[in-house]
Amino acid sequence: MRRAHPPRLRRGSTVAVVAPSGPVDPVLLAEGIAVLESWDLTVQVGDHVLDRHPKLPYLAGSDYHRAADFQRAWCDPQVEAVICARGGYGGQRVLDLLDWSELAQAGPKIFAGSSDATCLHDAIGTRLGLVTLFSPMIAGRLFDADARRHLQDTLFYPESVKRLIGPSTATAGHGVARGITVGGNLSLITAGLGVADHHPPPDGAILLLEDVNEAPYRIDRMLTQLLRAGWFTGVSGIALGSWVGCGELAEIYTVTEDLLGGLGLPMVWELGFGHCPGQLTIPLGVDAILDADDGTLTMTEAALS
Repeated sequence: MRRAHPPRLRRGSTVAVVAPSGPVDPVLLAEGIAVLESWDLTVQVGDHVLDRHPKLPYLAGSDYHRAADFQRAWCDPQVEAVICARGGYGGQRVLDLLDWSELAQAGPKIFAGSSDATCLHDAIGTRLGLVTLFSPMIAGRLFDADARRHLQDTLFYPESVKRLIGPSTATAGHGVARGITVGGNLSLITAGLGVADHHPPPDGAILLLEDVNEAPYRIDRMLTQLLRAGWFTGVSGIALGSWVGCGELAEIYTVTEDLLGGLGLPMVWELGFGHCPGQLTIPLGVDAILDADDGTLTMTEAALS
């Protein structure tokens, strides 16, 4: 099913910052908010963004409060985009606390974030039928000048950033594929297996995968699990992102080539998205062309209307 494209941002647009996953560094949050405000955006910050869970230090406040911040932001008619402060862990815990009927009635909005936000990308795409942005986190340590610039261009001038290539992109499997972009963080995709509303990619999809701080054998295990679950059955091409903290890149290449190379699909390494400097913002749910020989992912349509 074709997804709806949320409206692009303009000067004076209101955006909301939420923390559906891990705890947020107040200094990095302030820096990120200042960047958004420098783009002439009005920034609303969720009431519980700087909370800490009373018992579980890896969560930004209670599940109820993290879900409430997201619900309130999305349903606010003034808010045009909901942006995640950071990743970590915890997004899955809020999914069943959200009122998806109410979220659907609020109309199309931009959702931006990455890493643990993969589960929210999947849910928003599936339940609300919206294009989303797999983007850098505004309170993350990798929200550098290049990442900021690309996110800003995507939010305000999406037709200017339809052709994507990373600084170290390389061909892993020859050919050209066309389909809808899906995916995100490998760990979160694997963690969603068996959930009723978590479906394999549609036929012809271009699958994006990245991860952080996962040993090669764990990446092997997750890819093997997805293969056994039929996750790659309809995939037409694969774009791999960053693998920071996952060991030697040569070993990651060996693992991915051993497991995915036999699929015979167009595939690229290091497209420049994920946990890396200069992180690209990748639209999910848009029609795109992956040219593995050229090392590019080109959107055939702007991510935002």
